[in-house]
Amino acid sequence: MAEEKPTSSTPTRSYWRWSKKDFFPEASFQSMSSYRTAVSQTCHRLSDRLLARSSSTNELVTLSKASENPMQKCLTWWDLIWLSFGSVVGSGIFVITGQEAHNHAGPAIVLSYAISGLSALLSVFCYTEFAAEVPVAGGSFSFLRIELGDFIAFIAAGNILLEALVGAAGLGRSWSSYFASMIRSDSDFLRIKVDSLPDGFNLLDPLAVVVILVANGVAMSGTKRTSWLNWVASLVSGAVIVFVIVFGFIHAKTSNLEPFFPYGVKGVFEASAVVYWSYTGFDMVANMAEETKKPSRDIPIGLVGSMSGITVVYCLMALALTMMVKYTEIDVNAAYSVVFEQIGMKWAKYLVSICALKGMTTSLLVGSLGQARYTTQIARAHMIPPVFALVHPKTGTPVYATLLVTSISAIVAFFSSLDVLSSVFSFSTLFIFMLIAVALLVRRYYVKDVTPKNDLMKFLMCLFIIIGSSIGVSALWNSNERGWIGYTVAGLVWFFGTFGMAFLSKLRVPKVWGVPLVPWLPSLSIVMNLFLIGSLGLVAFLRFIICSAVMIVYYMLVGLHATYDVAHQNEEGK
Repeated sequence: MAEEKPTSSTPTRSYWRWSKKDFFPEASFQSMSSYRTAVSQTCHRLSDRLLARSSSTNELVTLSKASENPMQKCLTWWDLIWLSFGSVVGSGIFVITGQEAHNHAGPAIVLSYAISGLSALLSVFCYTEFAAEVPVAGGSFSFLRIELGDFIAFIAAGNILLEALVGAAGLGRSWSSYFASMIRSDSDFLRIKVDSLPDGFNLLDPLAVVVILVANGVAMSGTKRTSWLNWVASLVSGAVIVFVIVFGFIHAKTSNLEPFFPYGVKGVFEASAVVYWSYTGFDMVANMAEETKKPSRDIPIGLVGSMSGITVVYCLMALALTMMVKYTEIDVNAAYSVVFEQIGMKWAKYLVSICALKGMTTSLLVGSLGQARYTTQIARAHMIPPVFALVHPKTGTPVYATLLVTSISAIVAFFSSLDVLSSVFSFSTLFIFMLIAVALLVRRYYVKDVTPKNDLMKFLMCLFIIIGSSIGVSALWNSNERGWIGYTVAGLVWFFGTFGMAFLSKLRVPKVWGVPLVPWLPSLSIVMNLFLIGSLGLVAFLRFIICSAVMIVYYMLVGLHATYDVAHQNEEGK
């Protein structure tokens, strides 16, 4: 079937335009006087927008008009499976495994991957219900805006963009590490050290910048073309992964698994929080819903099927790595390529390195697709300048949005080391996945102007108990409290909170695809995500707080006034 050609609703306007009106068309930004007036009304506008909820129609139909040209519906469940495989495998297993096995988990890294895989699969279920019923480019941003309101969606949007930038930058840095390790046994060989800069930011990486620019350039050329290229490359990657697992177990030594818990159980959970990065990418694929031919069928099959298989692959690869070499001897930057050299298979080092480079390249490609579409929907809502919502009439892709993410992630990759990037990335991802689980519960149990006030209060009380007990478990763990009484009490509180919610009436039933065992699975997703967040450590919290503070300042000065103007303009137009 031939691909549909995008048609432009404004054929006389050039795509490439840079006027102030394109960036800030809202009434609040027409002049300095109008802006001062808007700022003076900040409290009123904040109360108006704080809990204002969008609608499925608004996200699917109204906002899409801001793009002027449609995205092409060209993807099937087969494309989504391979996009998920290409995005996830490579961004994680070749990047983070060595670092976390060496520093936090030891051989028990396989359990870290199993724990994170279960949590990721729960999040996948939550995403698929939303994506099947609201197949829009905004992904989690749109889902949260519909269920939890404008402000929560904005905080999520900021973290979505942070996730996109940090994820691409981390992949670029890892690509550089693996390539350098193929030339010399020094993963920092191609970086430029600047002693005057602080640790973590003093190894400049020009190669990472080049890789990010090339990958994003390909993604801008067309969605179907990028999907086809990813499919071919992923077949090669799959063959090499089978090689790594088979030869890894052939050269395995069970003695390398001792001690299995060198850093204790706490190390396993600390590693779980970081290796969650290994499973990210499926949210980028869920974000392709607007370009999927049959979202209600293709998204559940593509995401649930691919993530189940990826979890098994990750566990096998992590086990193979730690059985081939002692965890203390694992290279933290290019683990799989160096380990084959350590066991005498130098030629395999190059094969694995090429596979890792391929995996990270396809992760960058698919990530670029998803990141740009997140940015597009955020721009459609005017939380960032709407010029970034424009879809190019020929390629059917959001070129402006891609350029924005590309340029910033390239700058971040140039300066920031992998350990700095990974902790920030994991916090943002886990935070968003937790919010999606909360939003799913809200979607099932609360319908505005329909849910009786008494039932709403019961639901909110149960939700508060679930979140509070989840935070309690995480706090107990981080206080190094290992007695069974505290965990039993917190676990029982969580159980009864979820049990109580199960007796409430569900006012919305999924039309085509739904998460099973609601509220139990979303509630379990909440507790697991919050537990993993609590395992990240103080530095990750501080970085998250600083980034969120910057986002809130931007929201108060720009985003709030833009969205207020758009919302009231739409109301006047009705």
